[in-house]
Amino acid sequence: MNIHDIPSSNEAKVRYLDADFRVITPGTFVRCAITGTPIPIDELKYWSVARQEAYVDVKASLQAEREAGALPTQSR
Repeated sequence: MNIHDIPSSNEAKVRYLDADFRVITPGTFVRCAITGTPIPIDELKYWSVARQEAYVDVKASLQAEREAGALPTQSR
């Protein structure tokens, strides 16, 4: 099965691993845990192994780290 055989409205279930991920339930996208934005599987670059969450970009990833208490909050 390739990505073109899956309907475009299916959200994948993914197991996030160190430097890789495994698709558990086939689909074409996952959702960003911070923004809710759909992320095409072939464009997925940011995730948390500890929280098993995907992020649309580095900004969302950093926000998740701050919310989890892993990084200090920004002060201005």
